[in-house]
Amino acid sequence: MSKKDFYETLGVDKGASDSEIKKAYRKKAMKYHPDKFGNAGDKEKVEAEKKFKEINDAYQVLSDSDKKAKYDRYGHDAFTQNGGDSGFSGFQGFGGSGFEDIFGSFFGGGSHSSRVEPGADLRYTVEITLEEAAKGVEKDIKYYRKGECKVCHGSGGKPGSKMKTCPKCNGNGRIKEVQRTMFGNFENVVECDACHGTGKIPEEKCQACHGSGTKKEKIEKSVKIPAGIDDGQRLRLGGMGEVSENGGPNGDLYLLIRVKAHKIFERHDSDLVCEVPISYTIAVLGGEIQIPTLDGAIKIKIPEGTQTGKVFRLRGKGMPSTRGSRVGDELVKVIVETPTKLNLEQKGLLRKFDESLKDKNTKMRKGFFDNLKDIFK
Repeated sequence: MSKKDFYETLGVDKGASDSEIKKAYRKKAMKYHPDKFGNAGDKEKVEAEKKFKEINDAYQVLSDSDKKAKYDRYGHDAFTQNGGDSGFSGFQGFGGSGFEDIFGSFFGGGSHSSRVEPGADLRYTVEITLEEAAKGVEKDIKYYRKGECKVCHGSGGKPGSKMKTCPKCNGNGRIKEVQRTMFGNFENVVECDACHGTGKIPEEKCQACHGSGTKKEKIEKSVKIPAGIDDGQRLRLGGMGEVSENGGPNGDLYLLIRVKAHKIFERHDSDLVCEVPISYTIAVLGGEIQIPTLDGAIKIKIPEGTQTGKVFRLRGKGMPSTRGSRVGDELVKVIVETPTKLNLEQKGLLRKFDESLKDKNTKMRKGFFDNLKDIFK
């Protein structure tokens, strides 16, 4: 088995949905299928076979919910002898089951037995404030999904109507179809679109859903957003996606969290950063200033001779972590504000003040010009 990260191999994020994983797999497998390199040099074809095997290995794990859960928890150790689950078939070569499986995945074929597929996953974007992200919040969401028809309860048949053998597939649940690909024409066995793989259809269709067994429905739900969640993170609500068309479980609903930009704070992991302007007098003489925090304003002491850019750390005033009890800090960067639009009297006082300064009062400036003297001797 390839030791390369499976998500990296397929080019998807760890939170990718089943459909995203499948789409990425198809794209990669098409690109590196060794049949495309039939007339290429041996080295190029060997490299393609290696890539193709890695892609197939990754998909066999990430497309299986049980294997994927174990991989997310234990990594590659989940499939070693000590990992407790060796259930990994790998790539079997071009004439064996590996070749059949990959083309079955491309074109909907593979095994001739009917497979129960889950419903489609859905996405929903939730926008929250930084304060809500810090404390956690409950949000009401509303969305539409393909749900089970309430009249026929998903059977697609008129209530009381009997089921009959599907004439399109003769009750097999699968039909043959020819797919034209860059590798030539392939005959595949796919799920029957008339009976959705069940082999049965109702004698009379349900009038409410026209025999589909599904109906668009509005879902209203209150969801809890945990404290510490960050912009771009996703929450998975199992079974809140669309209904399956052949008796499988519902898909999932993924909440994409968007945290609004704050007027004062910038977030850096669990820390909050803000810039606070202070007067020239406070910077020189020191004093107390008011600092904003997510819990309200507090006062901090500014020491005498504070330079612009000085950072003060307020412990425990940042964001909580979603992975534990740790709370970040607030980093306060002070910016000394230079006075502008001075009148003649103010300018005169400043000049007298500047003339009264000694080297000991401006050590940074003295050190800089001393270094210049050394450079330009």
